Amino acid sequence: MRGPLADRAAVTPDATALIDANRDERWSVADLDSAVGRTAGRLATLGVRPGDRLGSLLPTCPAAVRVIHAAVRLGATLVPLGPRLTPDELAVRIARADVTTLVCDATTEAEAVAAVDAASGDGGANDVPVPVVSVDDADAGRATALDAHSPESVVPHDWALDSTLLVPFTSGTTGRPKGVRLTLRNVLASAVASVFRLGLRRDETWHVALPLHHVGGLTPVLRMPLYGMTVVLRDSFDAGAVAADLERYDVTATSLVPTTLSRLLDATDGDVSPALRAVLLGGAPATGTLLDRCIERSVPVFPTYGMTETASQIATATPGEAASHPGTVGRSLFWTDLSVRDDGGTERPPGETGELVVSGPTVSPGYLDAEATAAAFDDDGLRTGDVGYREDGLFWVVGRTDDLIVTGGENVAPAEVADALRDHPDVADAAVVGVPDAEWGERVAALVVPRAGTDPTASALDDHCRARLAGYKVPRTIGFGDELPRTASGTVDRAAVRDRLS
Repeated sequence: MRGPLADRAAVTPDATALIDANRDERWSVADLDSAVGRTAGRLATLGVRPGDRLGSLLPTCPAAVRVIHAAVRLGATLVPLGPRLTPDELAVRIARADVTTLVCDATTEAEAVAAVDAASGDGGANDVPVPVVSVDDADAGRATALDAHSPESVVPHDWALDSTLLVPFTSGTTGRPKGVRLTLRNVLASAVASVFRLGLRRDETWHVALPLHHVGGLTPVLRMPLYGMTVVLRDSFDAGAVAADLERYDVTATSLVPTTLSRLLDATDGDVSPALRAVLLGGAPATGTLLDRCIERSVPVFPTYGMTETASQIATATPGEAASHPGTVGRSLFWTDLSVRDDGGTERPPGETGELVVSGPTVSPGYLDAEATAAAFDDDGLRTGDVGYREDGLFWVVGRTDDLIVTGGENVAPAEVADALRDHPDVADAAVVGVPDAEWGERVAALVVPRAGTDPTASALDDHCRARLAGYKVPRTIGFGDELPRTASGTVDRAAVRDRLS
């Protein structure tokens, strides 16, 4: 097997594979394939072999793309790591994944060296730190400059479908981050199911401004040679820059979260881009207000529900479904079995909430940790920890089983309350948690980010919520901040929110 990129180069060598929007640099499929071959050859010279765990501590940039596809060519399992993590956080992941070589660049070299030292204990003769390789000229010291080595010849690895291709980590908002084993089968099944739902074409141009250690950023890069599409990279999300990218490069598809989509709408007038055919919207529930703005602006939004453990999407709504059924994440994807079950595993009837359980070829075989695997996977599939319901074949996600607030004997789903707050015209974002209360056990508390130029009051938000929610669901504590605290993966740091409000 030559691998998907080499196969694509044999079919459409002159097509544009990659665009670096930060520098307006372009790579044809043939050019990218050659660059990946050199990267793979140099990593092989430095001792990377099939079955090794290759850590990648890189920002969203072309070098990261080359390393991702070089790992595929070498037969090494890629362990993508977040550049914003501290050395101690990185060390935990490096040790847990048994990383054998760590790739960095100039911006992450210091953290990489510190992380492998922390992961190896004292770094003595019997406990040698993981080699650190830089895609840039390495500073004097521990990192090795990749380009300083001549590439050796590499025979593309022949992957088995059930071999572990990737080990991304969950965000760890509710406990220890877990390394997720994603196989080649998982990745390919997800790519096929996604294209069936989105209706993509060969001439797609997909914009990526997400970190490449998240499945949302990784999947377009991995799917690029399979689909024959172009990927446009932006190193971080800036609404004005992204809006310009969409126009300049005739972008047809992108992946966003509700906050970034809202900022994009704020930064543009009229149509976001006439070429845009699909905005895959995940990471958090889309509010009715945001969806209404998308309808008014003819933004083709596909609300989606997915997980690292499923190589991305589980269910996705079409723009028509999103407009006619507010809050839905749509239907489960091709090959994906999504059900709603009670604590005993019995399937719940339509309209009744329960834990979402998913099975099918996109679902990971488990975590690196056997105990964590046993806790989350059973005969029915992966118990997601998400609470939701189904009606007429469509699904809704209303919260997390471990986020559920129990106040005065009543159960409150934080996502429902946060959605109500976000529907207020002066609210840009909100997070809802339960905080200890001597009388009620827990009380509902909210941290609110006001929209720019507004100054909402707790009293006004209380009135707004009481018109939409049962009284026991209305936040008893409302705090304000410039932004929500988030983990390195970009999800809301609920523990930090709780500390702010307690």
